[in-house]
Parts: sequence; structure tokens; C-alpha cells
Amino acid sequence: MHKALHYYTLAMAAFLTIAIFASYSGKPGEESEKAEKEDSIPQVIKAVDLAKPFDFAGEPLPMDNFDVAERLDRELLVNTYWHSNTVLNIKNAYKYFPTIERILRDNGIPEDFKYLAVAESSLRNEVSPAGARGIWQFMNGTAEQYGLETNREVDERYHLEKATQAACEVLKDYYRRLNSWTLTAAAYNAGLSRISREMEEQRATNYYDLNLNQETSRYIFRLVAIKEILSRPKDFGFYLGPEERYPPLDDYKIIEVNTSIDNLGDFAREHGTTYRILKVYNPWLLDSRLSNRSGKAYEIRVPK
Repeated sequence: MHKALHYYTLAMAAFLTIAIFASYSGKPGEESEKAEKEDSIPQVIKAVDLAKPFDFAGEPLPMDNFDVAERLDRELLVNTYWHSNTVLNIKNAYKYFPTIERILRDNGIPEDFKYLAVAESSLRNEVSPAGARGIWQFMNGTAEQYGLETNREVDERYHLEKATQAACEVLKDYYRRLNSWTLTAAAYNAGLSRISREMEEQRATNYYDLNLNQETSRYIFRLVAIKEILSRPKDFGFYLGPEERYPPLDDYKIIEVNTSIDNLGDFAREHGTTYRILKVYNPWLLDSRLSNRSGKAYEIRVPK
């Protein structure tokens, strides 16, 4: 009897030990999976659908070429999942695209070229390491060649309308030489002489057959990716309401000036605004004064 009770006690102890251990351990991997779920950031990452035709400025991409498909895939993925930059590009597009589209249309340039401004500067008045400036990223020599004033006090590379018009003149010159909008866009990035030389040396007749430096090799695909996302952002998971867009700076009056301005802060106050807002509306005014020794007529914008 005592011996049987002893065995019974041992059996019960063993059973309770197993039960307690099982209650803590659960199924193999269950706790680690639970912890992973609790710690993970909920998101859905998908590949971009390439099963559709793509084009730039009406010129189709040869998507039956595996190299072309992979290069486009890379740029679509990079821009789709580069969230902060892409959201800012979408916001800025509402601010700048109406003006850019109008000037492109007036010059007979395909509307897709508005995406060059996004690729070049993210629609910001940036300065590149090489010294290119403004939304269209003109180098100083090219800017002056196409009629933009650049000096210590005035830099029209930062003037949206004038720089966009100059960009159109460049693009028209390149298209007359290359007879391809795709090659024209590539030449805007790499230079006309570089593209022409590479085509001759490589015996290539189109952009997609050229072996170029990394930046230019990615350039057209980046433009197409930006076009796809900005033209239908919701399809790529970007939802911005009307109140979240940056509005165009179109509520202003023009003050024509053909004399010097000793202090732009005083000028701003005289016209009911601040120095900061004056510079926002006129980023091409670089200094705190405008000497204007030649008596040139400048149009300065001030908000109404």
C-alpha cells in the first residue's frame, strides 16, 4: 500500500511538472512567433506590376527586353518605397506643375518632361555638388547661354518661369539633333556631346542599347517611375487629401522696378510683406539689396 502510494505520488509529480512546462512552452516556436508579431511594424511590401506598357513622351519602352524590364523595376521599387521623398514630390507637384505644364505646352514639348524637374531637383531650388542650381539644375555657363542672368545679386536659375523657358529651349535644340525625346532627356542629364559620342562609338541607335554611366543609365527609368507614381499615387499607396497639397504661389501682384533697392527688407515692409516671404516669392533675388546699375526692369512679386 505504502509502496503503491509512493509510486502514485511520483507519477502525479511528473504529470504536474509536464503540465506546467507545457503551459509555458506551448507549441514549438509559438512564443517566438507571438513576440515577432507584437514587435513587428505592420506593412505590406509588394513588387510593382510590370505587366503593362510603359512610355516616355509617347515613345514606348521595349519591355520584352529583360534588361529594360529589370532597370525599370529597380526605379519603380526605389521610388515607391522611398516614402518621405515621394510624398514631398507629390505635394510639390501641385505647387509647380501648373506653371511648368503651361510653358512646356506653349513650346511644343511633351508634358512628360515636367518629370525631369522632379528627377533633377525634387522640385526644389537645390545646388548640386557640381554647382548646378535651381529646379532645372542649370550650370552657370549653360544658364547664360540660354539667356538667364546670373550674378551675386540675381540668379534667374531660381526663377521658375524663366528657367523653365530656358529648359524648353535646351530641349528643343537637343531634339533637333537627336530626333528622339528619350535621347533628348538623356542628353539633358549627360550632355548632348556625350550622348552623341557614345552613340557613335557604341553603334547604338536608341537609348536602351547604350551602355552609359550609372546616373544616365538609370535616368529615363527614373523618369518613367516618377511619372507612374505621381500620375496615379493611390495605386502605389500614397493618399493625400486636397488640404495636404502645397498650393501654387499664384496669389500675388507684380511690382516693376528699374532702379536700385538699397534694402529688400524695407522694400518688403513698404509692400505689406516680410523679407522672408519676399524671398519665397522671388528666390532669384539672392542678396539683401538690388543694385541694378544698368536700370534693367525687374518684376518682383509680392503676395496680395
